[in-house]
Amino acid sequence: MSVPMSPVAPAGGQRPGVVSISSYLLFLVAGLQVLGLIMALMVMSTFNEVYEELYAGTEIADAATTIATITLIGTSIVSLLIAAGLVLLAIFNLKGKNPSRIVTWVVGGIFVCCSGFGLLGSAVGGMMPTETGGTTTGPDPAEVQEVLSDRLPGFYEPLSLAINVITVIALLVSLILLALPAANEYFRKPQAAGWEPPVPGAAYPGYPQAQQPYQTEQPPYPGQQPPYPGGQQPPYPGGQQPPYPPAPPAS
Repeated sequence: MSVPMSPVAPAGGQRPGVVSISSYLLFLVAGLQVLGLIMALMVMSTFNEVYEELYAGTEIADAATTIATITLIGTSIVSLLIAAGLVLLAIFNLKGKNPSRIVTWVVGGIFVCCSGFGLLGSAVGGMMPTETGGTTTGPDPAEVQEVLSDRLPGFYEPLSLAINVITVIALLVSLILLALPAANEYFRKPQAAGWEPPVPGAAYPGYPQAQQPYQTEQPPYPGQQPPYPGGQQPPYPGGQQPPYPPAPPAS
């Protein structure tokens, strides 16, 4: 018979603060993605108007507006999926699920790299000259960006930049917190305790503590005469027992 083994709880027994902070940062990034989605939907009509105006009379007039709309919608869907995924990862991280922590490192690392390169590209592009002399199939991209800056709300570009910067920093800090020793102890897989011999005198589970005593009186067999009332046999008529028949002579 096997003896049940009790799992060992993670060290400390309580969720460390680094795991909680890391999950809260993931919630923050998810909220920023939803905010970016709302902002993109707010300015979608402005983007379409600018592209229709600047690309009017060119070979790609219709395609330019369609591409701009598809790009904004696709970006919004991706942002929504990322937000939902980060919320799920944060919830499972709070519960101490180690596979969730691994997925957080993979997804968060890719997201940090993409967002970081996007910020770097924007900074480098802003420092480089934008005069390209125009193109034969459409307006100069610098002209498009200038018109968009004039038409878009004043808060759009600064808020978009702030969202991207905070997203990169929050994700980076969240990934680092998940790699600290306190988080390792919390996400450590519980190990089963070794086999322990049974204690002498202890009853095994499932067995009765004591054996039931046997019956002291045997029930009467079928065909036996039941006992007489009072425990005595009634006397024979006349007060004498009839004689037994004589034994047959021996041959």
